[in-house]
Amino acid sequence: MSLADALALRQGCKPFRHLDRPLEIIRQFTPHWFAVTMGTGILALALAAFPLPLPGLHALAEGLWLLDVLLFSLFTGLYAARWLLFYQEAREIFAHATVSMFIGTIPMGLATLINGLLLFGLPRWGEAVLPLALGLWWLDAAMALVCGVLIPYLMFTRQAHRIDQMTAVWLLPVVAAEVAAASGGLLVPHLATSEQFTVLVASYVLWAYSVPVALSLLVILLLRLALHKLPPASMAASSWLALGPIATGALGLLILGADAPTVFAAHGLAGIGEIAQGLGLLGAVLLWGLGLWWLALAVLVTQRQAREGMPFNLGWWSFTFPLGVYALTTLRLGEALAAPFFTGLGTVLVVLLALLWTLVASRTLAGAYQGSLFVSPCIAHLCQKAAR
Repeated sequence: MSLADALALRQGCKPFRHLDRPLEIIRQFTPHWFAVTMGTGILALALAAFPLPLPGLHALAEGLWLLDVLLFSLFTGLYAARWLLFYQEAREIFAHATVSMFIGTIPMGLATLINGLLLFGLPRWGEAVLPLALGLWWLDAAMALVCGVLIPYLMFTRQAHRIDQMTAVWLLPVVAAEVAAASGGLLVPHLATSEQFTVLVASYVLWAYSVPVALSLLVILLLRLALHKLPPASMAASSWLALGPIATGALGLLILGADAPTVFAAHGLAGIGEIAQGLGLLGAVLLWGLGLWWLALAVLVTQRQAREGMPFNLGWWSFTFPLGVYALTTLRLGEALAAPFFTGLGTVLVVLLALLWTLVASRTLAGAYQGSLFVSPCIAHLCQKAAR
């Protein structure tokens, strides 16, 4: 960095509460905002799967998905503009120990759009959307693969981490691959026979690329909580992120296993398909039980930290996506096992998800209007470097 760049940067390092110019929205934009698309997208999918036939519910779900498409497009434009206009500051994300994790929210947000395209777009626009869905899925899978290994590599080589500062945010770049795997499973039954096998096997690879690594991170997280207690109040909502990879892993096994017998049988592997279906159901039940433990823990942690005061930030969107995926998994288990218990509990979880989304979305809208949520920690990191 030149001396002139450093001086200009230090002039822009003053703290602020509200945006003093519209361009600050772009300058302060971070991938945190893509968590909004994750939460909105999963609510749309959960409402569409709601087992009670409420009038207008499907239309509401489709409306939320369309809103999600608009939000994802807007956020993509803003983040691309930041790289174009403020490259020196934008590239600092790779050195930042927390903000870099949220790169994983970009492919996960895209996955909710792909799922919605199959659920809402296919009935409305027909099979013409399938090439678009398949192309977006391959893009999503590639992004998930890259961030799933690139961010951990940067953790090992460039970033500064300590075990006492660890939170469940570490899971975000890793989990993106298993989210893509579940989306691939939803895509399989709509594809030609020649494409089904490739996408199904690729989805199983994506699942294995993510879930074991995520579970190993949860072991470290348990040790960190036991040794160093709860994270700060500003990161309180991150406790819900631990539920995400478990629920998504279970949902992926259910979705992939549903079409595995047919797809594998078409390639002379009928036995493997039956095994994949059976193991998928059993594995989903086991992971669902593990998720129940993390859900109970997250509720207790949130209750405790809420009494002590939880400042609102974009991290509150961590309440939505993990809970939404767990709700969908619960409803799927209710169908697969013909168990009213799972169906009833899944219904309650969807209602809770809708209430949480309403709370978090309203506060996000207020914070965005005031400008208080447009804060990039990467800039402060670069300012510290310039000051040295």
